[in-house]
Amino acid sequence: MRGRFVLSGARIKRTTSNVKHLRVFTQTVWMAYMAKRLIEEGKSTTLRDLYYMAESYGVKFKDQQESDSIIADVEALLGVSREQLRIFPEERATIYGDLTIRYNVHGYERTILNLTASPDGVAIGPALAAADFQDCGAEKVIMVESGGMFTRLIEEKAHEKFKAVLIHTAGQAPRLARHFAYRLKRELGLPVYIFTDGDPWGAHIAMVIISGSANAAHVDSLVIPDAKWIGILPTDIEDYRLPFEKFNEKDWKRLHDLMADPRYQSPFWRNQLKKFEEEGKKSEQQALSIYGLSYVTEKYLPEKLI
Repeated sequence: MRGRFVLSGARIKRTTSNVKHLRVFTQTVWMAYMAKRLIEEGKSTTLRDLYYMAESYGVKFKDQQESDSIIADVEALLGVSREQLRIFPEERATIYGDLTIRYNVHGYERTILNLTASPDGVAIGPALAAADFQDCGAEKVIMVESGGMFTRLIEEKAHEKFKAVLIHTAGQAPRLARHFAYRLKRELGLPVYIFTDGDPWGAHIAMVIISGSANAAHVDSLVIPDAKWIGILPTDIEDYRLPFEKFNEKDWKRLHDLMADPRYQSPFWRNQLKKFEEEGKKSEQQALSIYGLSYVTEKYLPEKLI
């Protein structure tokens, strides 16, 4: 599949016969042991929990990043995602829309929930991410970067107007949010649209949903190749006459990083990044409110979701 990260054919060998491998070998075996225990006991834990738990077993990690990298090694070694091993990050995304799910975790097997139950949305935690789909009145998924826009869309009843499941990614989409959107696409056939701020950071949020990340190149269930970035595009800033700010130093660096990234070499992405480079302008989702709070659902999204 073009345009996404995949593992190469390269392999490494760790053995107790090499003293240089002993530390990382011990870390890997311990992490696999903990994953086995979690599955056998029907429990779950977080990345942060595992980092601290290791000390009580005499297993040392220099920092959280090293612990997380060992978990990624175990994923690749076993060919399963960390979520299947019942290991989750702290962050939570939220979801809202006409989708009815049935929990399948112990003690909640008979619990059925429609995801319009809370006006704030429902957290996409481990139990929800693994729930069975019972009924769906939605025809598409809209993944939204900012909390303010997510709330705006709920208040404007975008889920009804566009027959959409809304997912708040809270910036870069957590793996559970990406996996849930992947399931909606694969199991229910819902197309996925991505709505972010109009800047290089928003572009990358979209690209990670579409093509995956380097750290999770071995997990196929986090990639939605035909998801579509609908805005805010750099061309929208001019087309919709949106308020904007000029790029700062970090924005320029991020843009140049993206321009060197092989995933951004299709005509569509080259054109978007070139427009950013030419104009040096960025605009937030909330900039659409210059035309009124309902403008996003009355004008902008109807033109984008054609």
